[in-house]
Formats: sequence, structure tokens, C-alpha cells
Amino acid sequence: MASPQPHIQAVVTERHRMGECPVWEEATGQLVYVDILAQTVCRWGPHKAQVQTVRLDPVGCVALRDKDPGSYVVAAGTRVGLLDWDSQDVQWVAQLDGQTPGIRVNDGKVDPAGRFVTGTMPEPLAPGVWEPAQGALYSLHGDHEVRKLADRLGISNGLDWSPDQRTFYHVDSLDYAVYAYDYDVQAGTIENRRLLLQLPRGGAMPDGLCVDSAGSLWVACIDGGRVIRVDPHTGSRVGTLEFPVSRVTSCCFGGADYADLFVTSAADGLSAEQLRGEPQAGHVFKVGEVGSRVQNGGGPACPSIFAV
Repeated sequence: MASPQPHIQAVVTERHRMGECPVWEEATGQLVYVDILAQTVCRWGPHKAQVQTVRLDPVGCVALRDKDPGSYVVAAGTRVGLLDWDSQDVQWVAQLDGQTPGIRVNDGKVDPAGRFVTGTMPEPLAPGVWEPAQGALYSLHGDHEVRKLADRLGISNGLDWSPDQRTFYHVDSLDYAVYAYDYDVQAGTIENRRLLLQLPRGGAMPDGLCVDSAGSLWVACIDGGRVIRVDPHTGSRVGTLEFPVSRVTSCCFGGADYADLFVTSAADGLSAEQLRGEPQAGHVFKVGEVGSRVQNGGGPACPSIFAV
């Protein structure tokens, strides 16, 4: 007998141009994310009447910070800063790549030791066209030291770590690929890159990703309308969630026991006719009770917090 399909619900019904980089803030029970093209950092909670925003031009990603709730690490352009939500002030603490024109920060996340890891990508030369080998991957330590982890990437995108902290997963969207690396959590270094998942070139691109406590990867596929679940050992697809929108961008676990999957999407890049056919484009979705964050003895693998 087939398993029932998970319930997919649009919980944020504002039309975001490019919703990305969701992270669950357990202390406040809110989802924090960015709208890259609207140049906003966003917060939404199940009991909030509307989405709260802070304008940040430009913005690439957001993560939690080891301070009071409402304090975040943000990346904008090629800078990394510390955002205080109440004052809307940003203290800029690091510069990643100020030498290469047309480069910006894309996705980012905090590693299990409290370092902020983020990658860069080139701005498109034309719609859907990017110069290859322009991106890089960096880590920012608590003392604000920046280290380059990798270069000659296409579009550095989704990233996360295995539950045992020994493997780092990273999307290069321009390669249509998810790579795995050995991760030294003490040193914050990566090595031994190998291909975990290859999607067909020219189709749906892998975008953001997250990992559950059982070790499975959940990969958002932009222009594919789906999130796929991937076996971390074989790279095989073991599950698919289909959405009523094509431009699915990223995902994270959150809610009670981190059992719900929150999925961002984008409206930008769709024609007027496509938008009429996808009235929920740009919404944020919740998929109820699909996570294994608290199953299989793994414990709640909640988001790491930038240690500064």
C-alpha cells in the first residue's frame, strides 16, 4: 500500500521575487530567510499576521548568530556583517572577494563549530548564462578571519553537513551537481571532493539543500518544481516532493521537533502567462511531518549558530 503524500501548504502567501536561504530560529519560533531580488531579510512566524522585513541592498543569505534572538549574520555583495533586527543596523566585519568584478555572495550556513561558510557566484552575462569557474567558497571564523576553502566554482549554492560532522555537502548549480567532501570540523577544512549527485544539464538546477538527522539530503530543484531526497551513501534519489510552483529554491527543517520542511520559491523569471498558471509562485511552503530530525536516535539537529 502506497504511503500517503505529505501535506504541502503555502504558509507565507506574499509573492517573493527570489525567496532563499531559510533557517528556523527556535528561540522565537520564526522562519528567517531572504528575498534576494527584493533586497530584504525576512521573518515569519505561524502566529504573525505578516512578514517582517529589513531592507539590505544587496543581500545574499542569512544565518543565526550566537547572541540574543534577533541578531543575525548576513552576507551582501562580497561583505559579511552582523545584523541587529531591532535597530536594523549592520556591523560589517569581513570582505570576501573585492577584486573580481561582477561577483556576489550566494548561499551560506553556519558549520557545527560556529563558523559561517558561504560561497560566491558571478552575475549572469545574460538570462541563464554565467561565466564558469568564477565562484569560490569561504569560511568566516569568530575572530572575523576569512579563509578560502575552494575556488574555480560555477555557482556556489546549497550547503550542509552530515550528522556526524565528517562530511560537507555542497551544490554547484552550474555543474548541476551536489558534491561531498571530507570535513575536518576542528580545522574547518575540506578535502577529497567527490560527485554525489548529477542532474541532467539543461534541466532543473540543484539549488538549496538541507540534511536531516538520518543523514538524507533534501535538494531543492529550481525550474523543476520539486525537492528530492537523496541517499548520502549512494547518491540515489529515494523520494520526491512535488510543488505547485516551478521555481523551488531552498529548504530547511523547523517547527516542533524540526519535523516540518519549509521550502522557499521564486516568482522572478516567470512570464505573465506562467504566473497566471502558478498563482503561488514566490510563496513559502510547509511540508508537514516529513523530517527525521528527531528520529532514529539522531536528536534534533537544529541549525548551528555563528559563534561571535
